[in-house]
Amino acid sequence: MSKREESKYKINRRLGVNLWGRAKSPLNRREYGPGQHGQRRKKPSDYGTQLAAKQKLKGYYANIGERQFRRLYQEAVRRRGDTGENLIELLERRLDATVYRMKLVPTPFAARQLVNHGHVMVNGRRVNIPSYELRDGDTIELKAKAKEMALVLEATQSSERDIPGYIEIDHERMLGRFVRAPKLADVPYPVTMEPNLVIEYYSR
Repeated sequence: MSKREESKYKINRRLGVNLWGRAKSPLNRREYGPGQHGQRRKKPSDYGTQLAAKQKLKGYYANIGERQFRRLYQEAVRRRGDTGENLIELLERRLDATVYRMKLVPTPFAARQLVNHGHVMVNGRRVNIPSYELRDGDTIELKAKAKEMALVLEATQSSERDIPGYIEIDHERMLGRFVRAPKLADVPYPVTMEPNLVIEYYSR
């Protein structure tokens, strides 16, 4: 288990939100940050607010590394249209994010691991890169061995999350499709995400 996965709920407590909307989150019991000084609260500066928005979005997608997240921002700037919406689209096109959205795993961390271990196929070909960018109409399927995993079977039967309209999934066949890129309003975040503040953070 990676260090990031072990400490995933510390992200919740540090940011003061139940980032993935899970009943297991310790934030449900202790609504303050981790560590000796976790209960100290002060009004954040503009920079602090922008940083928190960035950490929240980054953390939600299995705590993406800073270098990779900055590259996504740069690509979002390069594309036409609203930069904040572009950033959300790029994040949701990630293979691990889509596996999570399809309710094939309980957390984004588990989605990353499932892809890393070669259990996911895109258009019939094995892909083991979590950041692989899906295109509209791409099909995603689990390999035969993964379809029988207890983790996967439990996730598909969970009522914890709904499947968004831009994704199709047949849980009997463990076969789904990335229909289209979503807008921010389409993405079922359990907490408010503010990509505009993330853009402000990087464009300082």
